[in-house]
Amino acid sequence: MAISVSAVLLLAIILVMMIRGGKIKAGPAIVAALFGFFLASSGMAPSIHRFLNSIAQTISGIKL
Repeated sequence: MAISVSAVLLLAIILVMMIRGGKIKAGPAIVAALFGFFLASSGMAPSIHRFLNSIAQTISGIKL
């Protein structure tokens, strides 16, 4: 749960920065957000969630 909230917050910050910086307009940003919302309720959501969790575990396991 903490990873999901962190990822959502990070992606929201990036999206706001892209809109304010002129890299992406509001219309495409809304479409991208809606796509993510509907993708989360699709049958692919568990696979995507497992993939993101495995990436997070790999990153947290890196020792510098």
